[in-house]
Amino acid sequence: MDDQNTPVSPPSGRRPTLSQVAAAAGVSEITASRALRGGGLVAKATADRVQAAARDLNYVPNRLAGTLAGGSSRQVGVILPSLSNSVFADVLKGLEDRLEDAGYQPVLGISNYDPAREQRLIENLLSWRPAGIVIAPADMTEASRALLVRADLPVVEIMDVDAAPTDMAVGISHHSAGRAMAHYLLGRGYRRFAYLGHAIDSDLRALARLDGFRGALGEAGQTLAQCLTLAGSSSVKLGREGLARLLAEAGQPPDLVYFSNDDMAVGGVFHCMAAGISVPGDLALAGFNGLEIGQALPVPLTSIASNRAAIGTEAARHLIERFTGGTPEKVSDVGFRLIPGKTA
Repeated sequence: MDDQNTPVSPPSGRRPTLSQVAAAAGVSEITASRALRGGGLVAKATADRVQAAARDLNYVPNRLAGTLAGGSSRQVGVILPSLSNSVFADVLKGLEDRLEDAGYQPVLGISNYDPAREQRLIENLLSWRPAGIVIAPADMTEASRALLVRADLPVVEIMDVDAAPTDMAVGISHHSAGRAMAHYLLGRGYRRFAYLGHAIDSDLRALARLDGFRGALGEAGQTLAQCLTLAGSSSVKLGREGLARLLAEAGQPPDLVYFSNDDMAVGGVFHCMAAGISVPGDLALAGFNGLEIGQALPVPLTSIASNRAAIGTEAARHLIERFTGGTPEKVSDVGFRLIPGKTA
């Protein structure tokens, strides 16, 4: 005689079905489906029984089927330019924590700072009908912008608030961050400046910081004595090699080198240590992002904290407010903070 409490096992090698979960829990398929979606119309005891049956059978709900049937997706498409840079990992952590608390799951795509790849990722993610999109734009094509405008879902562009967004934006003004660093360094008495950066043509935020830095110097009657940008993504190695090259090519050594970010600046510190260059006695250095490694150096790095986790958390807040019928502000500037450090 069969025991009615024994779970119904799917045939060997076949994926368990919703009907098997329903049978194991002693409910209809509709009730099982509602329970697995977290529907409020199902009693807690019944929902617990369905969830237990699903676990026993290793059943995974088909979320796409629910979306196609008119249900709401619990996925949020996230497009970042890189994960090799810890900056974006920090942003993702803030975003993920807030979204998961609200019952949403980020689905990640990496553009590698390539606008064409970014466009393909947007097209692909939209085909899965996500609840919303979060994107740190590389250099969005007109087609990408049109896709997001017509998507009829919340879109949050993150990291930068200097340009008008397609829907919402959360980040900082990189142009203002560059200006703030220039004003600080001018106030410290530096006059002969150089800039060292990574592939700036593909990183518009780094370019905005350079423009802001250069503009503030110009207003004070100063110019960049050198500006060297190197092919490739930012890295400690590139910063170390780049500073060696910049100094070798300098007719007159600069007083200070402003780097595109802290990864590059930390590499610069390592070159100075290896070459016997005193920092800041012989050469001052400054970066951007306020990374932990820069502050852990024997001589803490002069930098600007970009509030990365706050950008992720705030972007998630904007989405969740829209999901629940709210109207968050169109642009949210989380601000930045200058870190005086000891390298300048």
